[in-house]
Amino acid sequence: MTGDGTPMGLVHVETEVLAGVAMATFAGQVDAVSQQHVSGELRGLLDQHPVALVLDLRRVTFLASIGIAILVNAHHAARRLGIAFAVVADNRAVLRPLVAAQVDHVLPVHPTATAALAAVRLATT
Repeated sequence: MTGDGTPMGLVHVETEVLAGVAMATFAGQVDAVSQQHVSGELRGLLDQHPVALVLDLRRVTFLASIGIAILVNAHHAARRLGIAFAVVADNRAVLRPLVAAQVDHVLPVHPTATAALAAVRLATT
């Protein structure tokens, strides 16, 4: 088990859509074991064509390279569909891999959900 009660190698995803903004909150590990689950959740949200998509990664305990690829692909898919996109991350387990992979300047990363929501709302006005 991880510190948040999620079984090792698994990720828990909670999603909600409020006022056209889809929010997905992840807890656990985003890696090769969880990639299909994570990708499926994101595809499902993008298929709903929300105004914006915010991914909250503050409870992610491990972000593998496949997880970074999933984030970049989701960002590109959102852009193609005209959906504003933001990532919420304030923890070393997520920020360090993003910096190491040099995608921290590609993905719109915000330290709080409030900042991310403000950014996507601004992008949709």
